[in-house]
Amino acid sequence: MPSQPSKTLETFPNPAPQRDYRIHMEIPEFTCLCPKTGQPDFAVLTLDYVPDQLCIELKSLKLYIWSFRDEGHFHEAVTNRILDDLVQATKPRFMRLAARFFVRGGIFTNVVAEHRKKGWKPKPRIELDDFPAQSNTRG
Repeated sequence: MPSQPSKTLETFPNPAPQRDYRIHMEIPEFTCLCPKTGQPDFAVLTLDYVPDQLCIELKSLKLYIWSFRDEGHFHEAVTNRILDDLVQATKPRFMRLAARFFVRGGIFTNVVAEHRKKGWKPKPRIELDDFPAQSNTRG
C-alpha cells in the first residue's frame, strides 16, 4: 500500500543525549499552495537541531512535509508552524528551520525561525587548524 501524507510526527530516543551534536537535514521538495491564488509554492527546507531526549524519525517527517502539498499557507506562517510542530514533538535543545521559497512574482522569500530550550546555551565552537593530510605510504 502506498504511503499517505500525515500530520503525525514520530520520534525515537536520542542515542547520545549526554552530548550536544547537530543534526542537519535538507528537504528540497517542500510544496504548499499560495493562499491567495491557489498556485503551488516550492521551497527548500533546511532543518538543523540539537536534540535533547528525542530525535525525529525520517519517514514520518517525509509524510508530514508531504501533508502540506494541497494546503494554502503564507510562507511565514507555514515555516513557523512546521517549527512549532517539530519542537512540540522532539523538545530539542535548539532547532532552526530555514525555508527558501522559489521565486513568485519576481520575489524570492527566505524565512528562518528558531527555538532554544530555556537555559540552554551552546558550547563555544572549536576551530581546528587545517593540517595537511597524512600520507599512508611508507618510504
